[in-house]
Amino acid sequence: MDILSDEIESVLFVSREVMVYQVPPRTSSSGYKAADWNVEAFLWKGRLRVLEIGSRCEIRLEDSGTGELFAQVNYTTPWSQVEPVLDSSRYFVLRVEGEGGKRAYIGMGFQERGEAFDFQVALQSVAKRSSNPTSSSDSNPSEPSKPAAPPKDYSLKEGQTFKINIPGRENKKSTPSSSSSSSTGGGLFSLPPPPPPGRKR
Repeated sequence: MDILSDEIESVLFVSREVMVYQVPPRTSSSGYKAADWNVEAFLWKGRLRVLEIGSRCEIRLEDSGTGELFAQVNYTTPWSQVEPVLDSSRYFVLRVEGEGGKRAYIGMGFQERGEAFDFQVALQSVAKRSSNPTSSSDSNPSEPSKPAAPPKDYSLKEGQTFKINIPGRENKKSTPSSSSSSSTGGGLFSLPPPPPPGRKR
């Protein structure tokens, strides 16, 4: 019994018209240069789409009218299958794979720099997601979660008391001077002693 699994396909970038060029062998280890190509004589012209299908990314060169596939890049390792040239922001070198695992390098160019920039942004978003995989805690939703701790009971039981200490009033005892002053009637708010008998004020 075959089980069909439908993968979610999302379009990250579309260019209605790009040009494909024949790329001469690289003469420098630093990279390719579009000046070494004949950019006026392209081999093919059509549509480019960057698709995210499940966990993989594909760059497809298709016929603009029929949708027929011309070449495809399986974008697995960031910037290993797509290489910007050294002397222009509109041209790239793509490593395409054919039947039997055969590889070929082709040049690809945009008419507008804005489209070339958006193309790189789409590839950078794929590279960012591949370098930040989902954490193991998020990838294992079936893992049982730890039970929550029961709430603590702070209520007083029957016959139980508690003491509140107020700062500045702890262990305050009356001194002899204060007690004597209160007994003799002295102090800040004490009343004067009564006059002696037989003497009028």
